[in-house]
Amino acid sequence: MFTGIIQGTGTIIGRRSAGGGLSCDFRTSFVFTEPEEGESVAVNGVCLTAYEIGPHRFTADISPETLSRTTLAHLAMGHLVNLERALRLSDRLGGHLVSGHVDCIGRLAETRRQGDFTILSFSVPRQTDRYIIEKGSIAIDGISLTVNQCGPGRFSVSIIPHTMQATTLGILRVGGTVNIEVDVIGKYVEKLLQGRSGPSEVSGLSPSFLAEKGFL
Repeated sequence: MFTGIIQGTGTIIGRRSAGGGLSCDFRTSFVFTEPEEGESVAVNGVCLTAYEIGPHRFTADISPETLSRTTLAHLAMGHLVNLERALRLSDRLGGHLVSGHVDCIGRLAETRRQGDFTILSFSVPRQTDRYIIEKGSIAIDGISLTVNQCGPGRFSVSIIPHTMQATTLGILRVGGTVNIEVDVIGKYVEKLLQGRSGPSEVSGLSPSFLAEKGFL
């Protein structure tokens, strides 16, 4: 589990085929303190298992399934990525709960300045946009952000100068693709309601109940 608060960036310094997938070596901009072989690291929002960890490097394997569902298939030598080590129970939860399991690939549709801030607009598949709500949380390439506005197949976020400088969003260009993870709460609520035409005798959940309480 992660928070979407990026600890630093990494650079691809090695890339090779491995069992139908990829094995990549990363050089990090921060020091791996108290590293544990096999610990989870989010790479552009994708949860990977790190091994051969050094103070400023690690290696991770990327499965064919992950390559088919994320932007990691396009990683090349010298490519810059966002990195976050897994959350510990004693850590501050500065962003929101991020699983590192990508829901879809989004595409940057527009970028514009608003004073010192940058407004980024993304397009997403229509089957995903129902989980995106105004002022809700979303992870873009592993970065925890708040949705400004949203509509059919699109949403926008406002980026502060620090985030533009400290993450890969500063080098993202219109047409570029990103990994999107929506807030997991909406998916669980939808699953609970699937196949229910009325209130559940067990949970009491129904669309009318959620609408009455302001969730829908």
